[in-house]
Amino acid sequence: MNLIIDAGNTFVKFAVFQQHTIVAKKSVILDEFLKTYKKVLKKYTDIERCIISSVGSLGKKEVDAVKNDLDVLMLDYKTQLPFKNVYSTPKTLGVDRMALVSASVDQFPNNNVLIIDAGTCITYDFITSKNEYLGGAISPGIRLRYKSLHNLTANLPLLDTEEPENIVGNSTHKSIHSGVINGVLKEIDGNIDEYKEKYSDLTVILTGGDTKFLSNQLKNSIFANSNFLLEGLNFILEFNSN
Repeated sequence: MNLIIDAGNTFVKFAVFQQHTIVAKKSVILDEFLKTYKKVLKKYTDIERCIISSVGSLGKKEVDAVKNDLDVLMLDYKTQLPFKNVYSTPKTLGVDRMALVSASVDQFPNNNVLIIDAGTCITYDFITSKNEYLGGAISPGIRLRYKSLHNLTANLPLLDTEEPENIVGNSTHKSIHSGVINGVLKEIDGNIDEYKEKYSDLTVILTGGDTKFLSNQLKNSIFANSNFLLEGLNFILEFNSN
């Protein structure tokens, strides 16, 4: 069994894999890391290996606790990856993007794949059928757009995410919803269309926290998978263990 730890700025995701299948998944705040980790280890005694993907939020105490129990792979730019990375600044490539591209190599080999991760930021990552990672794009996610309208203006309210009723917003609230959500949808569909013009045999994956909200509103055909990043981390661990 493998333990996957994906540590963000606020939350930590734990996932237990039996080969390629997720058998358990849990998300907790950073303060609950050690308590949750011990519970997971106690329940799943067959766990032997672990991969940690962290944006820097895990402290030495937490990492050392895991290393005392398991064979740990810390994901960074030096980690061996299952694709050719031709990104011009590989040292600055996010560990989440490494994992997403790795998942595409595992699940859609020899395909031109565009992975769209709709979370705090919306990231676009493209890998060719020749297994070359070229890069992509980064833009503000849905919540960032709502917050920026509120924080960087004098009078606009901070709203919860809501599907707009119409392209024409006939109130301030409805205008914000129309601008934010339709803006995101047009951006994503527009990016997909541009990639398809160059790569007609394109496979598109949508993942991240806003997957469910966005998937049915896009006009382009996509594969929606909210666990894609975790599956990619598990594949990297397997790839480095063989």
